[in-house]
Parts: sequence; C-alpha cells; structure tokens
Amino acid sequence: MPYVASDHTKKYDPEALRQRIPGWGVDSDPADRPSHPRERLEPPEATGAHWTMPVQQEPTRGRERSVEHERLTPVFGTAQPLHGLSGAIRRFAYDRYSEGQTAHWLVLVAGDRVDAITEHLKSFASRRPDDPITESGVLGEVGHHPISSRFGVQRADLRHTWLDPIIVVGPWVLAGVFAVRTVAKLVGRR
Repeated sequence: MPYVASDHTKKYDPEALRQRIPGWGVDSDPADRPSHPRERLEPPEATGAHWTMPVQQEPTRGRERSVEHERLTPVFGTAQPLHGLSGAIRRFAYDRYSEGQTAHWLVLVAGDRVDAITEHLKSFASRRPDDPITESGVLGEVGHHPISSRFGVQRADLRHTWLDPIIVVGPWVLAGVFAVRTVAKLVGRR
C-alpha cells in the first residue's frame, strides 16, 4: 500500500498475517525456513575453504576499478577486455567518476555507443556486412498480417511504431549522406 495522508501505522496481528499471506514470517522460526533441514552451520574448515580471502587473480591488462573501491575483486572476468576508443572512454568513466554519479553511467553509455558504431563500421570491411533490413526483423512482419494486427488490439509497441524506421534506418541514411558528401569533396579537390 502506498503511503497516504491517512494513518497507515496500523499494527497487524502476526498470526492473522501468517494465515493470510503464504510464507509470511518464515524467518521468525528456523523450523519454518525451507532450507532449515539442509542448512549446516559449520566452521569454514569443514567446508574445505582454506583461506579467509581468496587469492587475488592477476590482471593481464589494466582492469577497470571504481574509484570508491580500494582494489579489484579477487576474481574478475576477462572475456571482454577494453579496447580501442570505446575502452579509453570506459576507462575514463572508471578513473574519474564514482559509480554513484550519473556522469559515470552516461560516460559508460557513450563508450557503448562508440563501440557499436565502430563495430558497424568494421562490418563493412568484412565478408558479411550488417544488413539493417533483415536484422531489424521487419521482414518477419510481412507474413503475419502487419496491418490488421495493429488495429483493434492493445499492442505495447503501437505508440513507438512511427519511431522504429527513424531509429533503425536513420543512422544508415546519415552515414550514406556523410559518405556521399565526403566522396564528392574528395573528387572536387582533384
């Protein structure tokens, strides 16, 4: 119940709540907890742990670490190391801003966008460049009544349908215009 101006500090009877809400108060009695019969409170030596702190994993490259943390976590992922311009932008976010600041997250989003753009550009140099028509799923609509499925139903995507072509095709059109203007300027200089 949201907070309202009226008195919301009513005290409820725990037994009435236990009967009305399944599972209410399971932490009040250990016998009521689902894990109770299997739960074992043993000393760490009995579990096989032979350390109070895990051995620190050695970073092969510089790893991102927030400014509010003293050191890296003992174990960390190495599957996607930071690289290129997007990596420099992300390192800047970790070196300069705390995770509690909006700027930290906005800079990380900017690094993500730079990474997406560079990957799109890299795809043009590959054997299979990105194809915005088939990858957007727009061809999947053709066989599933694209017009009639939009009327008389309350689809969640109807409010932003008009934006989809702009978001999907817009960057490609802008990139094409930029490429044509660049080529025209280069040809005009010769």
